[in-house]
Amino acid sequence: MSDDDLAATLATEAGRLLLDVRREFADASVDDRKAAGDQRSHDFLMAALAAERPDDAVLSEEGADDPVRLSSRRVWIVDPLDGTREFSEPGRDDWAVHVALWQDGELVAGAVALPAQGVTLATPTVATPPAAPQHPRIVVSRTRPPDIAM
Repeated sequence: MSDDDLAATLATEAGRLLLDVRREFADASVDDRKAAGDQRSHDFLMAALAAERPDDAVLSEEGADDPVRLSSRRVWIVDPLDGTREFSEPGRDDWAVHVALWQDGELVAGAVALPAQGVTLATPTVATPPAAPQHPRIVVSRTRPPDIAM
């Protein structure tokens, strides 16, 4: 599996796990729901990366920092549950799982899952943004916008 596919798969699967945690802890306290979501998603991602990419380092927002990452060519950077507070509030869908790979000084793969929205955004290759035009158009009035801005 490519690194791009792995990032997307892991973000999506961690998101599914978090949806299950939300259901399982629906009647639990907010603090218990937050803690379970953070821990289970972190544990899943760490185990999956250890199995799929055992030679790579990992930096997780929820884990202890391992200094080995500083000398590693490849470092997976994960946020197992971005928006822990939002995750803990019933009905909120604005929380996410982030999985990215840094290699030799550059981000080379990444995915963001928005599980409550049923969406995973991933990039198979890091796209270079288009070059800026020579003379950018600037809209300077919000009350009387020029025709070009309409």
